[in-house]
Amino acid sequence: MKLLVGIFIVLGSVFGGYLANGGHMEVLFQPFELLIILGAAGGAFVIGNPPAVLKTMGGTFGSLFKGPRYDKAAYLDLLGLQFTLFKLAKSKGNLALEAHVENPSDSAIFAQFPRFAADHHAIEFMCDYLRMITLGTENAHEMEALMDEELETHHQERERIVASLQALADGTPALGIVAAVLGVIHTMGSITEPPEVLGHLIGGALVGTFLGVLCAYGFFGPMAQSLRNIYEAESKYYLSMKAGLLAHMAGYAPAVSIEFARKALMSDVRPTFMEVEQSTGNLQPATS
Repeated sequence: MKLLVGIFIVLGSVFGGYLANGGHMEVLFQPFELLIILGAAGGAFVIGNPPAVLKTMGGTFGSLFKGPRYDKAAYLDLLGLQFTLFKLAKSKGNLALEAHVENPSDSAIFAQFPRFAADHHAIEFMCDYLRMITLGTENAHEMEALMDEELETHHQERERIVASLQALADGTPALGIVAAVLGVIHTMGSITEPPEVLGHLIGGALVGTFLGVLCAYGFFGPMAQSLRNIYEAESKYYLSMKAGLLAHMAGYAPAVSIEFARKALMSDVRPTFMEVEQSTGNLQPATS
């Protein structure tokens, strides 16, 4: 929704101002200029990015429209799940987590949190490290280093997508110049035409520069920044899991461990201490 509002504001401001100044929209209708710019940009995008990035672009634009996947309710679910798992481990030992970790789809604990259970990557991250704990991993520093390495890899994969979109924004103005130059070449072939015809052709050529700059700074650049903000917000979901797991390994009580996890969240979506306490108080007791 936010993306659509932004697009509407950009287009409304640019073309509204142009019309208010007495401009004529038909002059700006240059489909072949747009084809040159966006077609070349698309080709350059394919040349410059690996297949893994190209495959994710459809979902990337979906993320831009939807925004961050995790809201306060999602974080309450995450904290509630961690509390339930840690409470079971404290009361019956870490080995009691084994059945839930090995088969999360059949786990009564994970079933209490369907939103988390539907997130394949979150399930994998949580279960992988809980499995290591059940197997006897006790060194929290080594575990933290491994988590950091995995999260850094995940960050690099996402940063490649952001960088590819930013590169598109950086290159589009130059492609606009390419379209404008081709328009001028076409105009020179009609140099014997009367001034009103030449004026129309030259104006059409200059539209290429206009469209390249508009696409770059009105759309692609802001989209890259928006995507970066979305990915940074979503990374807190995993950092919260990391903080909770390390606190549990350090021997803290479940309520304290999830307080570590809560503090890792951004303030705009971070549940209050009382909200977490109320949420965890309504949970079903964990069984092995």
